[in-house]
Amino acid sequence: MPAPEEDDVRTTLVKVIDDLREGGETYTIPDLSPVEAEWTGHRANVDPERPRPDLSEAQHYEKLMAEVSSNVTILYLHGGAFFLCDPATHRGFVAELARLCRGRCLSVRYRLAPKYAFPCGLLDAFLAYLYLLYPPPDSFHDPVPASQIVFAGDSAGGALALSLLQVILHIQRSSLSTIRFHNQDISVPLPAGVATLSSWMDPSRCMPCNNVNAPFDFFPSLRNHGAPRDCPACEIWPTSPPRGDLYCDTSMLCHPLVSVLGAPIWRGSCPLWFAYGQETLLDEGRAVATRAARQGVSVVWDEWEAMPHGFAQLLPHLPASGKLNARWMDFCEQVVGTGGAGSVGTPGVQTKGTWHAAKTGVEKPVDLMSAGAFTDVEIMHMMRAARAERPLPKSIAKKEISPKM
Repeated sequence: MPAPEEDDVRTTLVKVIDDLREGGETYTIPDLSPVEAEWTGHRANVDPERPRPDLSEAQHYEKLMAEVSSNVTILYLHGGAFFLCDPATHRGFVAELARLCRGRCLSVRYRLAPKYAFPCGLLDAFLAYLYLLYPPPDSFHDPVPASQIVFAGDSAGGALALSLLQVILHIQRSSLSTIRFHNQDISVPLPAGVATLSSWMDPSRCMPCNNVNAPFDFFPSLRNHGAPRDCPACEIWPTSPPRGDLYCDTSMLCHPLVSVLGAPIWRGSCPLWFAYGQETLLDEGRAVATRAARQGVSVVWDEWEAMPHGFAQLLPHLPASGKLNARWMDFCEQVVGTGGAGSVGTPGVQTKGTWHAAKTGVEKPVDLMSAGAFTDVEIMHMMRAARAERPLPKSIAKKEISPKM
């Protein structure tokens, strides 16, 4: 995906980041670079060991589209704690999602920490969304309506999808009505929905489930996960001056685009779907789902007993994984089928929470209005306390934006 000649995408994101700062946070403004991504779909009745045909990329895309029978287009952001994995590691999983929704997925190779810190990955995700909506000449695909696009992701990728949603919500609340993109003035609409698995929405790791659910999970429970450690030095880590966290400057840990757990406003959002196991990130998921539901957003919540972080991807043979993936893609088809982009209380997508028993599969209702055990004030207090425990590095001056010539 080529970077546009205009700098509006980057300057718009910087404006949103700065609007949401408390004061004193520092970050480095990234370069606006081309972004790699891969179209992923499902081909029926093909031996998984069969070599990839020797075709052009355009011909591969035509073959993919021949298998597509729904309007669902998923913008997929892979997990990996912001510094691991790639569309290649998630290719089989994403292909299964494409099979279930009978659609296509654009899986983004966004830039990773520690070399590329916040907001590099978010900028890449933003560019990928605009690329779907307003493809430049010579793109394989035609413009995709926002009402047919669902943001999806697992773990850190799920958080990135929700951060991108927060960027769009802020743009729509502000005076940033249009931006310049590949020689045209464009708007930035909401997608049809956002659907995430085990979203890692709080890099500060401040919530109690980080310790309470640690016996049931493989995800690190250390509060300082991502902080500098004694390890062999290399060209990109540790940074000089020290950044304090692999993903961001320590001062940014409570920023709502870094820790979506702290994002206060979800009103006006498209429908949201969350899935979690009995994992260390459960508290933050409950908190955000409850906050959004209380603000009138259609929220679907699925919680799975005794399941670890990201289990549907990592343990695909489990019956619970198959059931979760089916519910995930049912949500995607539902929001696209009802044309739910930008609507609160989308017809057909009702706020609902469900708890799933591990062995029996018995389902019990979850009251989302009270699922979050902590108030917004308590959550922000815990986040700031966790940030204060990190060693505060020297401030990193923001790079000046130099418009492209």
